Amino acid sequence: MDKTAYVYDLAREGKAYFLSRPRRFGKSLLLSTMEAYFLGKKELFRGLALEKLEKKWEVCPVIKISFGGDNYTDTEIMKSSLNFILSKYEKAYEIEVSDPRLSIRLSNIIMTAYEKTGKQVAIIIDEYDKPVLDALYSEYEEKNRAELMAFYSPLKELDKYIRFLFITGITKISHMNIFSGLNQLDDISLVSKYSSICGISESELNAYFVPEIEALANRFGMTVEAAKEKLKTMYDGYHFSFNVEGVYNPFCLLKCFFDCDFGSYWFQSGTPSMLVKALQNQPLELETLVNGREVDEISFREYDPNTKNMLPVIYQSGYLTIKGFDAEDRMFWLDFPNREVEQSFLKILLAKYVSVPYDDMGLEISNLRNALRNKDVDRVCSMIKAAVSDLPTIVKKDICENYYESVTHLMFRLSGMRVVSELQNVNGRSDVVVTTKDAVFIFELKMDKGKDVDEVAKTALAQIDENGYAERFAVSGKQMFKIALVFSSDGKGLLLWKVR
Repeated sequence: MDKTAYVYDLAREGKAYFLSRPRRFGKSLLLSTMEAYFLGKKELFRGLALEKLEKKWEVCPVIKISFGGDNYTDTEIMKSSLNFILSKYEKAYEIEVSDPRLSIRLSNIIMTAYEKTGKQVAIIIDEYDKPVLDALYSEYEEKNRAELMAFYSPLKELDKYIRFLFITGITKISHMNIFSGLNQLDDISLVSKYSSICGISESELNAYFVPEIEALANRFGMTVEAAKEKLKTMYDGYHFSFNVEGVYNPFCLLKCFFDCDFGSYWFQSGTPSMLVKALQNQPLELETLVNGREVDEISFREYDPNTKNMLPVIYQSGYLTIKGFDAEDRMFWLDFPNREVEQSFLKILLAKYVSVPYDDMGLEISNLRNALRNKDVDRVCSMIKAAVSDLPTIVKKDICENYYESVTHLMFRLSGMRVVSELQNVNGRSDVVVTTKDAVFIFELKMDKGKDVDEVAKTALAQIDENGYAERFAVSGKQMFKIALVFSSDGKGLLLWKVR
């Protein structure tokens, strides 16, 4: 696929840019293309759009800084990595280091490159935020952020020496002087023109991958159109602006073509450790994540270390994407991009919310799916009881009601059945509703709060009837199950269930 016209446009239209995209989306490849362009490697662009667009091919010095090759769990690792990168350029430009400060060394490299070549410098920074995100929730998060702020500080002061600046990362971290100091930095992360600058768009898939799609169709005995629809369900759905063409995750799509199989590859390769850390420290955001949510742009565009709002990290990690936009109120609807990502995300969540291994609690999602299909409610409830038999240490007892509802929802969601939490009707919200092709299961969750559990269960079943939670499903002709689940307020799990 030819993305080189984007590089030409960026180099001509502006000077300093920031782009956030999930991991495994081709950011590093984009930066390598930029590096080759500014180094004047014209032979690499034969037959591509940039060869026709560019007439001058002016060569300029390039400084490329990448944080992708290490895990920056403490500040010394980060400083060592930067020292290695800077030493390479100091050797190339024969710079004698007199001041060991990283920011001063970066300044000297930029100015020396300009003086020795007579050309302004192109600076390319890959995964600028990784040292902060690797140290998330540790004592080094703030230390790494402070070091990076100092390191990046020369970029504004040396503006006259810089021809082009392009910075990528997963999230835009507020209070970083790379953004507050560089007033001219243009954030193109949500700009519709550049929504397909990384990844594979629908039109690119149809133009470039016909043989691979046909091979998939042949192997699975389906039509080409059916294979495309399966690919769309599994790997498409990313939208980095509103009213734009969907983008496929390139890593997963290419792995699918290489293996000639509709596998799940995101979970194995695209799950950043900082997301897992975030979920450990924010365990009760589930109901607003797994059902989609409406937010304004500022809520998911920047990660603020002071508020610890993890929605920007989850969105920019690729687990949520823009699914809708209200132009009048400027509100975005975020949800899972596709089935593969949804499954990966829910598996991570369940692993963090359930403190015992699958084998020990007898929880196999396929068994839960079969129990729902067979309408074996007692078996379903037994699995829930096993899953919440021990309250994880990350959940406080005074907020365990949300925990129980979250785990119950996750289990049903992973089963592949249609499930909704807090389903609204005119009289109230039902806790969890699960539907199969021939049955509806309405779960009402209650805490015992020191009361008789049988009475609590009766109250829960009465609430389902009094609030009419089942009425909307009456015309479906499906068999109805109303289930009361009574949980311990002391964190002792599921105490009783009643079915009607």
